[in-house]
Amino acid sequence: MAEHRSPVTSEVLAKAMHTNPVVLRRVMAGLRDQGFVRSEKGHGGGWTLARDLSEITLRDIHSALGSPVLFAIGNRTDAPDCLVEQAVNAAVNATLRDAETLLLARLGDVTLAMLSADVRHRHLVRTRSKKRKTAS
Repeated sequence: MAEHRSPVTSEVLAKAMHTNPVVLRRVMAGLRDQGFVRSEKGHGGGWTLARDLSEITLRDIHSALGSPVLFAIGNRTDAPDCLVEQAVNAAVNATLRDAETLLLARLGDVTLAMLSADVRHRHLVRTRSKKRKTAS
């Protein structure tokens, strides 16, 4: 969206992300509610950024989307009778909490402006590589 001068439709964004426009609109609604994007209805409408990319972090996006679970692993049973399983669960839970704290902190260090610059750089490298292959 940062590369577009006008609003971008859900259909265009969904196609770029290989998802359904309905799914994309749900995600974008969460971002709109937090003030990261705006939506405009009608002909020529669509989604636009409401804030500068340097002001939005990946942690902000995670929070705006309802702070989804970061890890798909966990305890097999919450209250096991087995003392070994209790000990393992306690260790795993503590480790997952530490990992989540670290991951969220690191996500807070990454702005969308940083990602945008990385994408531009990768695009430039890919374009140069293709030109060299074509010239060979």
